[in-house]
Amino acid sequence: MRLLAVGCSHRTAPVALRERLAFDQDHLVRALDHLVTRYGCEAVILSTCNRVELYLARLDELAALDGTLIVEFLAEFHQLADLKLSPHLYEHCNADAARHLFRVAASLDSMLIGEGQIAGQVKHGYEQAHARGTVGPLLHGLFQRAHLVAKRVRSETGIARGHVSISSAAVEYVRQVFNHFDDKTILVIGAGKMGELTLKHLRQLQPRCIFVINRNMEKAELLAAGCGGTAVPWEQFDAVLGKADIVLSTTGAPHPIVSLERYEKIRQNRSRGPVVILDIAVPRDFDPRIHDGDSTCLFNIDDLKRIREQTLSDRLHHVAPAEAIVEEELARFWKDWSRRRHGPVIARLTQDFEAKRRVIMRQLFSRLNGRLTEEDQEHIEGAFRLLQNQILHGPISALSAETPESGSHTLLDALRKLFRLQD
Repeated sequence: MRLLAVGCSHRTAPVALRERLAFDQDHLVRALDHLVTRYGCEAVILSTCNRVELYLARLDELAALDGTLIVEFLAEFHQLADLKLSPHLYEHCNADAARHLFRVAASLDSMLIGEGQIAGQVKHGYEQAHARGTVGPLLHGLFQRAHLVAKRVRSETGIARGHVSISSAAVEYVRQVFNHFDDKTILVIGAGKMGELTLKHLRQLQPRCIFVINRNMEKAELLAAGCGGTAVPWEQFDAVLGKADIVLSTTGAPHPIVSLERYEKIRQNRSRGPVVILDIAVPRDFDPRIHDGDSTCLFNIDDLKRIREQTLSDRLHHVAPAEAIVEEELARFWKDWSRRRHGPVIARLTQDFEAKRRVIMRQLFSRLNGRLTEEDQEHIEGAFRLLQNQILHGPISALSAETPESGSHTLLDALRKLFRLQD
């Protein structure tokens, strides 16, 4: 059995190279077919914005296949012969390849540790290869185990807790202020890209209504149409701000659009409870003195970044338990595959010894015919069987515990030759 993983990630290759190595749907199908045809192996390709990895496997030794050949395949397939790919690619064999996949699926090798997308991407890569017929028993077992590892890491550690994007951190804070949202009004000021992403998260709170205001009414209407909100003329800014419970501000104004003095007049007319203002504009839209921590909670983008960084810091504490799960499942995977792979040889070895023991016992009892009682024969047969088990215990235990190595000569090969089990 041999398993090989070759690829690159955000850790080893710049985005420009990853883009050139990436596989779209058509390229992925063709590449899977080429790999299986050319190397007679199982194949799965994982292609995301942060990594491109090829997983190859065969139940027999891949003596004619190594990382160098796969690098050549990638250069040829993507027409990158003029580039030096090797410095940007990594190669993992056997247990190291399985460990790498498990860590990838568990998001331990991600740009943002604990992010949830990669597990789904690994599953999708496997499903594409399975649909194409390039997955066999080894990669099937490997990717099923990787899925289990990802589930265990997410459920048994805190590595996925908290949010690591600015927009999701903003929504997380809003949830800490309000415990329900069906009576809340959201006001969106401006129409920046970051604002659109944050608004997408805020919409999941299912507020009562969303107002969108922009100096350009056409842009306000466009954003409002996309979020099921209502566009408001800029002239009604103060009035609608006074009605809002959650404010998301993301204009491109060069100076604050709401001074402390202007906000004080608006606050005097408010009849509602506290307001949370998420000022993610740079430069800031709201005078920071507006924040009082009681009736008005004002957060700027630096505040949200600090929340994000604290979340990432907290996740690092869960890396060690996650790595322990990876190693535990890796040991189980190899033990299971060793049992499947070595089972026929162990059975053949046991059968051969048993047959030889029976022949020797018949010959012995024939020579001692009439001299032994049935009890004597049982004692002698038991002693021979015990000797047989003791002789076989060492080789069988060593074979069951063997971890595949990169070399072609294994303990399995040695036992086949020593006990003449080649046939």
